[in-house]
Amino acid sequence: MLDARALITDLRAGRAPDAGALHAFAAGLADGRVSDAQAGAFAMAVCLNGLGPGGAVALAAGMRDSGDVLTWDLPGRVVDKHSTGGIGDPVSLILAPALAALGCYVPMISGRGLGHSGGTLDKLESIPGVSTQVDEARLRAIVSDVGCVIVSATGRIAPADKRLYAVRDATGTVESLDLITASILSKKLAGGIGALVLDVKVGSGAFMATAQDARALARLLVDTAQGAGCTTAALITDMNQPLASAVGNAVELAEVMAVLHGAIDPPLAQVVLALGGALFRLANVASDRAALAAVLRDGRAAERFGAMVAALGGPRDFVERWHDHLPAAPVIRDLPAPEAGHVAAIDGVAMGMAVVRLGGGRQVETDRIDPGVGLSHILPLGTRVARGDPLLRIHAASAAAADTAAAALAAAITLGDAPSLPPLIHEEIN
Repeated sequence: MLDARALITDLRAGRAPDAGALHAFAAGLADGRVSDAQAGAFAMAVCLNGLGPGGAVALAAGMRDSGDVLTWDLPGRVVDKHSTGGIGDPVSLILAPALAALGCYVPMISGRGLGHSGGTLDKLESIPGVSTQVDEARLRAIVSDVGCVIVSATGRIAPADKRLYAVRDATGTVESLDLITASILSKKLAGGIGALVLDVKVGSGAFMATAQDARALARLLVDTAQGAGCTTAALITDMNQPLASAVGNAVELAEVMAVLHGAIDPPLAQVVLALGGALFRLANVASDRAALAAVLRDGRAAERFGAMVAALGGPRDFVERWHDHLPAAPVIRDLPAPEAGHVAAIDGVAMGMAVVRLGGGRQVETDRIDPGVGLSHILPLGTRVARGDPLLRIHAASAAAADTAAAALAAAITLGDAPSLPPLIHEEIN
């Protein structure tokens, strides 16, 4: 039985609520019995005092059950992947079709850009004609036919989370680890998956800047997902620089197409292989990193990607003619190095926000994204440059926008002595 006042009172006093109270509260969020004031008070109390042992599991399960929960009858394992967000990170667009090419089924419910971090749906929708808003029947048909689909959550998937997230955004309570965890997992668990791999980012371009914070989030995510019945592991991966050498929407799609056409050496491809390998182990799938690399080299993953694009309304010849289809910015300009030295540090948040201000992300929810703007040819950490060498390439809608971005990006890149390079994969939490 729902008693929102009692639940909030317990949380404010630091008393851990029971699972039934959190389930009832989630149901009340979805059907409107919980007011905005009560939702805000709940979020603030959790942000200050946490949910206690098992609380994140109960809230995630309650928000999962507040709407439709998909079930599947398919001749292969149903799996998924989630990233906590960073810059230059289009891993999902490669991993989902690669997994599908090896017999897995991937109903990936994904998100749009948040703050400095790019959104997978925005990147996919930079392909002309693609729409990631589909109903459940269409989602099921694409997964069955193609093996993978990347879409936004329908209004019937975890509606309690959608309601609570809007309140958290308005009340400054987004940062709670318990609420972050429950929000992420409620949508993934509602997808009916049997195994989940998490890519928890750490570094200057991530929401978790320190190893300690990233490890705490990864541990809570894994324990909560496992507690809710989903076999899960997390890799903590580096985000002290963009994973791809591009940040934006269409410019990142170009990097995706390079990997789907066999470029498996770049860091982007290596993270894809690491996450896929971990997921195979979780799901007891008789496949491995070598098999993933093979489907990237021989075109099978690209074929699945093309089929998914076509099923979502995009060009049927996108894989073959992607250069012709992706939008391009009218102003393209290199950012020269002001002095000689090594690329010693990159402020990832500042770089991501420069792309947002170019029009490649949203400053408010109603902003329209320009899919052609962004950054490409970003030099990796440790690169030696002479004065005047290009540090990156700016893709802008106007010369004025390029000038503004250049000033911000010059401040975001530090030149100096050769840095100690961080590992690409920090550790695995399982």
